[in-house]
Amino acid sequence: MISHHELDTLVAVARELSPYYRELYAGLPSRPTLEQLPVVEQKSFWAANTQRDNRLLTGPLHDGMVFKSGGTTGEPKFSIYSRVEWEAFTGVFGMGLDAGGLQEGERIANLFYVGDLYSSFIFIMRSLDHARANTLQLPLSGRADPATVEHAVADFGLTTLVGTPTTLLTLATHYIAAGKTAPAVRRLLFGGESMYADQRATLARAFPNASARSVGYASVDAGLLGYDDESCGPDEHRMFSRYAIIEIIDEVDGTPIREEGKVGRVVVTNLTRLLMPIIRYPAGDMACWSEPAGSNPDRRFRLMGRSEEGARVGPATLYIEDVRRVLGMFHDPLGATDFQLVVEHAQHRDRLTLRLASEAAAAQQATLGAAIVQRLHAERPMLPDLIAQDLIHPLAIEWTAPGSLEINERSGKLKRVIDRRHEQR
Repeated sequence: MISHHELDTLVAVARELSPYYRELYAGLPSRPTLEQLPVVEQKSFWAANTQRDNRLLTGPLHDGMVFKSGGTTGEPKFSIYSRVEWEAFTGVFGMGLDAGGLQEGERIANLFYVGDLYSSFIFIMRSLDHARANTLQLPLSGRADPATVEHAVADFGLTTLVGTPTTLLTLATHYIAAGKTAPAVRRLLFGGESMYADQRATLARAFPNASARSVGYASVDAGLLGYDDESCGPDEHRMFSRYAIIEIIDEVDGTPIREEGKVGRVVVTNLTRLLMPIIRYPAGDMACWSEPAGSNPDRRFRLMGRSEEGARVGPATLYIEDVRRVLGMFHDPLGATDFQLVVEHAQHRDRLTLRLASEAAAAQQATLGAAIVQRLHAERPMLPDLIAQDLIHPLAIEWTAPGSLEINERSGKLKRVIDRRHEQR
């Protein structure tokens, strides 16, 4: 049984000051255990986190940071940190960077995305500020032209590049096309996506002396999730046990998984956030424990693809609720329709396929499919941007007969997201 004084405080504050959690926890004991607390349901959670008449927050917005959390133009989602919480978040992640081998004097290009309420660029910048090791930072951003980055690498003797795998791959392709390499670069730190073998091979051609490792595991909504150290292999991280509780739960019955190797949903409880409490919140990923229980307080786990909340393709996420809402706009021509999202990796890029089980007339499918894709692009503008940059494959529509979508063999329930990428690593 997990026991944290911070957990008791967090739950008490949430019950007292957040109408959402007060309703969610009605009928629970005065001091519930972690496992007595229900897992948050994403739709109701975000429905409570509105800009007016907010039912999720425990107090008014006074200071701190507001970020967009994977939302859409139609229904944006916002994640909120007080100033103290933001400093705690970046401070602890900075300790994770130190644990991951950050060295004194590293010269770092920050190639994450910035602006439009995205968090990754300033999050990494602030986390590096908090790290024990003193570093030189060049805030170039993910939108910097590869030629500009190449000049910065040469002019400032940069040793470390930090960004999404797609951004790093774009830069590597630029070097390869020019017949050049950057031998001074020693480390490639990536985040926001997994890194695949074909991508690593391409990076090695451009950066022959560099190792590629995770910068760490975090999200703007869930907060702290994990850090990378020398014991971690591909897709492995250690939990920040003093600051966040990571659970892996069975996707069918919701019971905690304690043994190694069994895959379940990642659920996080953040112990440092009181303004917008994150208590047993689904992180959107599947994972398994990769070392025995009790071997280390910061127990190591391995990510195993996306869960039912949404499909991540490249650095963008398309949420199930977004797809459901868009398909509702086409109810008359589609008729009774069910769907699932399939994510694969091929030719250095992620591919997202929307499978539609529908009785729509075959003659209408091409036109309908194009209209659905256009609407999804409008809802999630990052998707067409990534496609235009050739960083992900175009979104595909696959029509199939009703009743032919893949189901979970244990529960008989439809699999909303099928992530095949971990099979391809």
